[in-house]
Amino acid sequence: MLERQARAALAQGDLSQAAAAAQQLVAADPLRAEGYFLLGMAAAEAGHVAKAIPLLEAAAARGGQAEHLAQLARLLVLVRREGEAGAAARGAMAAGPGDPLTFDTIGCVLARLGDHAGSLAPFSAAVDGEPENLDYRYNLAAACGFTGKVEAARGHYEAILARDPGHGRAHYALAILSRQSVQSHHVPRLEAALASVPRPEDALRIRYALSRELEDIGESAASLAHLSAANAAQKRALRYDFAQDAAIFDAIEALFGGKPAELARGAGDGSEAPIFVVGMPRTGTTLVDRILSSHPAVEAAGELQAMPLAVKQLALPHLPGAPSRQVIDPETVAASGRIEPAALGAAYLARAKVHRIGEKPRFTDKLPANFLYIGHILRALPEARVVCLRRHPLDTAWSNFKNLFASQSAYYAYSYDLMDTARYYARFDRLLALWEEIWPGRVLQLSYEALVTDQEGETRRLLEHCGLDWDAACLSFHENRSAVATPSAAQVRRPMNRDGMGKWRAYEAALAPARDWLRTQGIEV
Repeated sequence: MLERQARAALAQGDLSQAAAAAQQLVAADPLRAEGYFLLGMAAAEAGHVAKAIPLLEAAAARGGQAEHLAQLARLLVLVRREGEAGAAARGAMAAGPGDPLTFDTIGCVLARLGDHAGSLAPFSAAVDGEPENLDYRYNLAAACGFTGKVEAARGHYEAILARDPGHGRAHYALAILSRQSVQSHHVPRLEAALASVPRPEDALRIRYALSRELEDIGESAASLAHLSAANAAQKRALRYDFAQDAAIFDAIEALFGGKPAELARGAGDGSEAPIFVVGMPRTGTTLVDRILSSHPAVEAAGELQAMPLAVKQLALPHLPGAPSRQVIDPETVAASGRIEPAALGAAYLARAKVHRIGEKPRFTDKLPANFLYIGHILRALPEARVVCLRRHPLDTAWSNFKNLFASQSAYYAYSYDLMDTARYYARFDRLLALWEEIWPGRVLQLSYEALVTDQEGETRRLLEHCGLDWDAACLSFHENRSAVATPSAAQVRRPMNRDGMGKWRAYEAALAPARDWLRTQGIEV
């Protein structure tokens, strides 16, 4: 009776009633798991995650039920305890879930950890148990797309749109799932969905989908019109000002270029395992990651937050006052100079280990924004290799501008305005020059255009820089079957091609102010 009361109160949002009933359950039988679980869920729903986790841990320790382990895993991911979250999620799957929500929760945790192949089974079970739940089906569709099951993904997205024609996420996912053609595209359906006055968040994604498909079929002017409207709305929503990013660049340059003698001393961790693939997004980082992970000695670990989180964690004791919730900000950068290199290297490797599934000796970390952390990387992991992608400035600017990044990301808010993107590129370029001045030759600056033009020659140079023997499998990167959770998923499953070169020329008039400004900064365009 008390359990039913607590669950009913949770479902209705009556958290005080749910907590009261759960406390009575605990008092009546301290050895029973359910009271701790429901008390923890009430705390979590109230936003008290730190209080909820020990309660769910107590519930899991009293029986290891799938539902309890899955919800514990969900909360552990939120507080960045990825290793424990993965163990709890896999334990939940092994315990035999009995309901679709638990299956979906397990899948979401595994997907968050980058195990998209592992998420397929729980997502499939969730959809089997509740076929009409569009959230469950969307999660399964995304996992299918990430793992190369393109037709299965397409079928699930179409099933979602059959039930909800204004589902913006499904429209956008279909638009980027594969390249559209004049003979086969969804433009009329997208225009009809937009005309039906959808929910604001759906309208935004439908505009991005229209822009992508119109560009694919050569309708540049119409593509730009939808994209400009969507990006302007997104920039307003984020309240972004370039000064926010400029302050971060200033802090990094002050820390490493100002008084490097004041940086904490130490030898760093000598691990040779990591290979960092960095650069501005949409410049070929996924392509290079696929090339490297096609080598028998290299595993793709994904776009890891391991270095940013390790820096934030170890900088906290050195921050004056209450720290911000931002992963990176000028104050965190300034305090990070006091982190001992060996401690940072060990903290990074511990976080990265969670995302390594196989036994290969080397792994790639493909978080593009790690170019901001190259100073920390080379001090903390002096034997690690770093590859930074460079692409034509205007192709870089255009490709960033047209992509819908995760709106909550700390790194990509500049991308919704072409001039902001140009300003960001200029600071990126200047920071790379600083890294080269401090650590000459340690960062391989790899040209996307050179790689596309001379695949074998540049691949050999890449492998040599990373300390890897030549392996012809790296030329067949498109046959690599590992998951890809980026907008480049469709491109990197095709052989090397020049389709991405010179895309900016179709939008030359719109890019003219950015081009002219970049020239004033001494950047050749």
